[in-house]
Amino acid sequence: MIRISTIVASLPVLCLLSSMVSSQAQVPAASTATSEAGRVFPEHYREWVYLSSGFDMSYRAAPQAGHHVFDNVFVDPDSYRHFLKTGTWRDGTMLVLEVRAARARGSINRAGNYQDEKVVGVEVHVKDEKHFADKWAFISFDDQRTGKLIPHTADCYSCHAAHAAVDTTFVQFYPTLLPIATREGTLARAYRQGE
Repeated sequence: MIRISTIVASLPVLCLLSSMVSSQAQVPAASTATSEAGRVFPEHYREWVYLSSGFDMSYRAAPQAGHHVFDNVFVDPDSYRHFLKTGTWRDGTMLVLEVRAARARGSINRAGNYQDEKVVGVEVHVKDEKHFADKWAFISFDDQRTGKLIPHTADCYSCHAAHAAVDTTFVQFYPTLLPIATREGTLARAYRQGE
């Protein structure tokens, strides 16, 4: 079994910072009034809109920890439809990052990798303008039941603010949404300058 703390160096899209989980406080109810997203695990997120998968993505130069991971990103349907029309995320948007171990051997597979059935990490990126000063928050789910707020001092917030294509989200890695943001003119200036 792969421990979440061993995959931190290869984290994709959001910022699953499980090394901080043990010191994180429970998310107060007031911070999650939009949809209870920060406290209650969105158990049907796999019925949401699939945006993309990454394989061994990392934003750090550190070497891999000797294993491979896939990440899958889903967004709630209402927010997806809003993005299709506007190129922006509505208040209440929830993006789910699901991390799964990669497997190379099994059944008839002889080359490449496929996703293991066991989920090794889940994180929600939620937009709640009323309850978060920066509008967005990252919520980590260790037990897939109760969410824990990742402190706003964590590196993932500044990284997303500096490098995200749209509204602190890594739309540059969502191939069906990047053209929409480009067309609507909603790409962040920092992203456009760094292209």
